[in-house]
Amino acid sequence: MGSNFVDYVKICARSGKGGAGSAHLLRTRSNAKGGPDGGDGGRGGHIILRGNKQYWTLLHLKYTKHLIAKPGGSGGENRLHGKNGEDVIVDVPLGTVCKDFETGNIDCEITEDGQTAIIARGGRGGLGNDHFKSPTNRTPRYAQPGEDGEERWKVIELKILADVGLVGFPNAGKSTLLSVVSAAKPEIADYPFTTLVPNLGIVSYRDEKSFVMADIPGIIEGASEGKGLGYRFLRHIERNSVLLFMVPCDTDDIDKEYKILLNELKVYNPELLDKERLLAITKSDMLDEVMLEQMKATLPQGIKSVFISSVTGKNIDKLKDLIWETLNKDNG
Repeated sequence: MGSNFVDYVKICARSGKGGAGSAHLLRTRSNAKGGPDGGDGGRGGHIILRGNKQYWTLLHLKYTKHLIAKPGGSGGENRLHGKNGEDVIVDVPLGTVCKDFETGNIDCEITEDGQTAIIARGGRGGLGNDHFKSPTNRTPRYAQPGEDGEERWKVIELKILADVGLVGFPNAGKSTLLSVVSAAKPEIADYPFTTLVPNLGIVSYRDEKSFVMADIPGIIEGASEGKGLGYRFLRHIERNSVLLFMVPCDTDDIDKEYKILLNELKVYNPELLDKERLLAITKSDMLDEVMLEQMKATLPQGIKSVFISSVTGKNIDKLKDLIWETLNKDNG
């Protein structure tokens, strides 16, 4: 997916102004002094986000700086209602969050296909003079102007809706695993921070089943405080159902590294610790049986673990089975 993965855009959303009400007075040959018959103005166009499961990124919005909706039409004589301004509807992937740039407040979160949310509301149309007649004023010569639309800067972000999130330090073998189990082709190199954007892969399982795996860029100690590439990538983990921790077998202390990773998540968002967790010890083609047995005794307690090698394919099917069982534990 490389550079086509766009997970953050800033856009100016400007809704349409409402149309003016009409102050028309009925004048006909037979009725030279008819009453007010001015119609109401139409509402201005809204700016609307709509969930679309065909979209995976925000790439289509990358070069959109402004979303501008049309104004409502003015009211007319004979109580004719002005036409509503046309709405601007923007399709976004599921997992999209829209925030107000100034306040940081969340306007909406799009999680379902077809779900819509108005992020800038069109101005209401003004009332025509017909509304203002009264026993004391039978021919009001005024009507309301239309209400102004809104103009706000919005931040649109994507949280990936993956089933499995890969968590590990840079160079833990996450990209390699993803390239082996799915058709994703992440850039792979033997140095930290190769993965600068999350890669999504669809992992096919038995009987045409599948699940989505996301390689989240390596987090480092202090990522939750915004160090390194930090924060921006941690938010992608918030949505995953299962977190697969990956620690290379040549790490000095697997238990310690696992706890550091766990702490990063805890500091960022303690709710992440409620998710199901699995541990894969990677690059384990280097180990012989004796080393493997010795290492098993040092693994963290309370988490299912499996020794894998993406290079030789060792235990990859076992890992998929474990993930599938965990994903479907509640549906059993």
